Amino acid sequence: MTRPPYSWPSPDRDYANGDFIPGAADFPPRWRAEAAAFRTGLGARAQPDLDYGPGARQRYDLFLPEGTAQGTVIFIHGGYWLAFGREDFSHLARGPLLRGWAVAMPSYTLTPAARIHEITAEMARLTRLIAATRPGPVTVTGHSAGGHLAARMGCADLALPVARVVPISPLAELGPLMACKMNKDLRLDTAEAATESPARLTLSPGTSAHIQVGANERPAFLWQARTLSEEWACPWTAAPGCHHFDVIDALTDPASALTETLLAV
Repeated sequence: MTRPPYSWPSPDRDYANGDFIPGAADFPPRWRAEAAAFRTGLGARAQPDLDYGPGARQRYDLFLPEGTAQGTVIFIHGGYWLAFGREDFSHLARGPLLRGWAVAMPSYTLTPAARIHEITAEMARLTRLIAATRPGPVTVTGHSAGGHLAARMGCADLALPVARVVPISPLAELGPLMACKMNKDLRLDTAEAATESPARLTLSPGTSAHIQVGANERPAFLWQARTLSEEWACPWTAAPGCHHFDVIDALTDPASALTETLLAV
């Protein structure tokens, strides 16, 4: 693994997760393979390619447990709003499914085709649909940029029927990203950073929250997680030994602390 030369200040370095994770390039193909095998193994309990809007990527997969679902978990994928899709992370539904919860996994329009506030609106639309059509409470989680979107689903300005949000390694304060090269595609400005940063917004009354992050993540992500937990006065957990790419693996285990936290409604 070759790391970039050190420079300070360097916001791009702050958020370059893969540059500091051994074997980082191996994770996406592993995720895709495990996700495909998981979907195949579920058979009829996997309902793929359902629509929540007219856009090409406004689709979601629904995974059903055996018997009546206790509620529905929405998992929102990451990728800096620039990459990946629901098909890459299906296997992360395993933990909640084995605990009797349905899991909805959406895709969304990626930047630069959509601004971040437009992606938030897409996820709000999906969340309202799930709440209106599925029995039981709705819990929203997501990873990295998906953690941002999960946190947004719990913000009071959207007033969504969400019982709990568990953002994983979330981007909760978007201001620093304005100085990153990726902002050429994100197109964040000061106004959108203000209205789309969960750390600057209030948690919706009646919605509980718990923030998860890997203890071995980049300092910027530890700061992001703690900042959101302090602003929302909610718990946060730094998972021992976990980095940005493997912190989500615990969702495959129905007995993991992360799955327990997610379903503590």
